[in-house]
Amino acid sequence: MKAAWAGALGLAVAWGLGPVLIPWLRRLRFGQTVREAGPASHRKKQGTPTMGGVLFLIPVVLAVAVFDRGSLEAWALVFLIAGYGAVGLADDLLKVVFHRPLGLRAREKLFLQLAIAVVFVVLAQRVAGADQAFWLPFGLGQWRPGFWYGPLAVLAILGSSNAVNITDGLDGLAGGAGVVAMGFYALWAWTHGQPSLSLVALALVGGLIGFLRYNLHPAQVFMGDTGSLALGAAMAGAAVLSRTVLVLPVLGVLFVIETLSVIVQVASFRLTGRRVLRMSPLHHHFELSGWSEERVVSTFWLVALLGAVAAWLS
Repeated sequence: MKAAWAGALGLAVAWGLGPVLIPWLRRLRFGQTVREAGPASHRKKQGTPTMGGVLFLIPVVLAVAVFDRGSLEAWALVFLIAGYGAVGLADDLLKVVFHRPLGLRAREKLFLQLAIAVVFVVLAQRVAGADQAFWLPFGLGQWRPGFWYGPLAVLAILGSSNAVNITDGLDGLAGGAGVVAMGFYALWAWTHGQPSLSLVALALVGGLIGFLRYNLHPAQVFMGDTGSLALGAAMAGAAVLSRTVLVLPVLGVLFVIETLSVIVQVASFRLTGRRVLRMSPLHHHFELSGWSEERVVSTFWLVALLGAVAAWLS
C-alpha cells in the first residue's frame, strides 16, 4: 500500500511542479543547445528548457522521507539516484550557464560517477548480507560472483547511466522506456519480498509519468543529463539490490542497442572511413530515414516493453 501511495505522490509532485519549474527555467534561459551535427528537424528545439529531470527526482526523495524513512535499502538507492542527478546537474549547468559545450570533462564525470557507485555498492552489500547471488537470465538459476560482485555492480551502474544518457535524444523516448524498466523493478521487488525497493521504483514511475506530461512531443522541457544519468543509475541500482544485474541487459535491451549503435558507427568510420548508419544513435538513423519522431519513440517504447517481458519470463 505504501508503494502505491509513493507512486501517487511521485505523479502528483512531478505533474504539479511542471507549471512552476518550466517557466522558471525558461526565465533563467536554461535552454538546450542543439548540436549542429544533429538532424535538421531538431533545430526548432533550440532553447527548450533542460534539467527537467528534477521533476521526477524530487518526488523520489520525498516518497522515501514520507513513507520509508527507516530503510537502508531505500536510502541507498536514493543516494545513488541523487548523486548521479547532481553530477548531471553540474554537467547541465556548465553547458547552459557557463557555456562549456561539453560540460564536465570526461575524466571529471567518470571519477564522480565511479566514487558514487562504489559507495552505493558498499551499502548494497550491507543490505544483501550473505545472500549475494545474482539471478541469471533465461532460467539458468543463480550465480555467486564472489569477488566480482563489486566490479560487476559498479560496471552496471556506469554502463546503464551512460546508456540512458545516449538514448535520451527524442521527446519522451528515455522517459517512457524508463517507466517500463522501473515498472518492472516495482513489480519484481514486490513479488520477491523487497517492499522498500518497490516503493522507490514506483515513486520514480509516478514521477516519470508526471514528467512525460511535459516531455512528450513537442517537449516543453528536457530531462537533461540531470535526469538521464540519474534514471540510468536508478535502473542499475535496482538491479544490484534485486540481484538482477545479469538480467539488466535483457530488460534494458533498448539502451543496449542504442549504445551499440554508437560504438559500431564510430568503429566503422575509424576502420573503414564509412558509416553504417545515417546517424547515431540509432533513433537518429530512423529519423533521417523518414520516420516521424512520434513513430520512432512509440516503436522504441515497444522494444523496451518486449525487453521487460523477456526479462520477466527469463
